[in-house]
Amino acid sequence: MITTKLDHIAFNKVSEPHGWLGNMSPFPIIYEGKEWRTTEALFQAMRYEDEDIKEEIRNEKSPFSSKCKAKKHRHIVNVEMLSEEDVSNMKKCLLLKLEQHPYLIKKLIDTEGLIIYEDATARQRGSGLFWGAALIDGEWKGNNVLGNLWMEIRNKFKE
Repeated sequence: MITTKLDHIAFNKVSEPHGWLGNMSPFPIIYEGKEWRTTEALFQAMRYEDEDIKEEIRNEKSPFSSKCKAKKHRHIVNVEMLSEEDVSNMKKCLLLKLEQHPYLIKKLIDTEGLIIYEDATARQRGSGLFWGAALIDGEWKGNNVLGNLWMEIRNKFKE
């Protein structure tokens, strides 16, 4: 019998076993006194200073709608997409998610020893290969910034 040692986990859809790692997963968070349905909505809104735009994004019913609403205003972002500040905002969103849903910390620590990938195999353009990675010919290719942030945070919680 041949056994394969699992060395990674990948997440893509909210319904998958590790879908909770995704920003579209339904974990509401409070930030600056307001509730955000998902980390995706908050993350998108953090790119803007205009309070009306932030509220438009926040009031969308789904994380995908929030993302689409944000894209509509991308010409006036205050935080450049994929910049160091953008990555810092993402990390802040992930930490808020864990802080406000502490049982997720154990789930994250339970992934110890595994590489975490945001699976962007189906979207290998735009920001897909920045935030995630694609499985190409048996290898993960891309920056995988979101997966790397999760692993960085996991390491801090282990300490």
